[in-house]
Amino acid sequence: MSARTLLLTAIAMLAFAGNSLLCRLALKTTQIDPATFTSLRLLSGALMLALLLRLRHGSGAKRMAGSWSGAAALFIYAAAFSFAYVSLDAGVGALLLFGAVQICMLLFGWSQGERPRPMSLAGLLLAFTGLLVLLLPGTSAPSAGSALLMLIAGVAWGTYSLLGRTAGDALAATAGNFVRSVPVTTLLSLALLYSASWDLHGVLYALASGALASGLGYAIWYTAITELKAIQAATVQLSVPIITALAGALLLGEALSMRLTLSSLAVLGGIALVLMAKQRAKA
Repeated sequence: MSARTLLLTAIAMLAFAGNSLLCRLALKTTQIDPATFTSLRLLSGALMLALLLRLRHGSGAKRMAGSWSGAAALFIYAAAFSFAYVSLDAGVGALLLFGAVQICMLLFGWSQGERPRPMSLAGLLLAFTGLLVLLLPGTSAPSAGSALLMLIAGVAWGTYSLLGRTAGDALAATAGNFVRSVPVTTLLSLALLYSASWDLHGVLYALASGALASGLGYAIWYTAITELKAIQAATVQLSVPIITALAGALLLGEALSMRLTLSSLAVLGGIALVLMAKQRAKA
């Protein structure tokens, strides 16, 4: 892996973790509501991606791809993500999201005829156990409703990723999906207008999440991923929940509980076992 690819990959992982941190920071410390945050995030992400396409092609609007099904999955992910972070800590939310995404994609692959190996089955069981430990009742357990919303967000993002496997130009498809999601998220904000609230800092966090952590972050990741093997691309994302949990502790004062630590080890370790099994199967 070249130094350039390593740098781009590191920036992309920081951007992915940044989405959780910015959302939690906004909903915890500012007056912005989750629906407004979602709308501003998707709108600013659409504008950033459209700008990147225009810079690349000279006529971004004509180069957009994507689909309404992709836009729907993106919207469900973004909305559930925001509403979940009203009460979830950044690290807990990232672990639930990441675990749900990876498990969703693994189960889909097996449903399509991929033959699981014993190591893969053990890894999946370990990952499920880790999520179960995190969700068991107790003083440090997350809110059941918020945890469910984040799991829904993970399944939606996993679905979005699966839809994007045949999209061709990933940047063009993502731009088109973001643009299509804007009228849908606008309807959400209008429906919840009675509870809408915001302030300058909340708006800035939402715009940073959309334009930088989402739009620019995705573009950087698409550049880096062209030079990564599939197993490398999957494995490196194991760092995102860890980065988020550590940053949440440092920047937001969130606790690194024993429950979160054990759950993280189980979920990320289980997924790592599945990835190792896949790598051995290809060897």
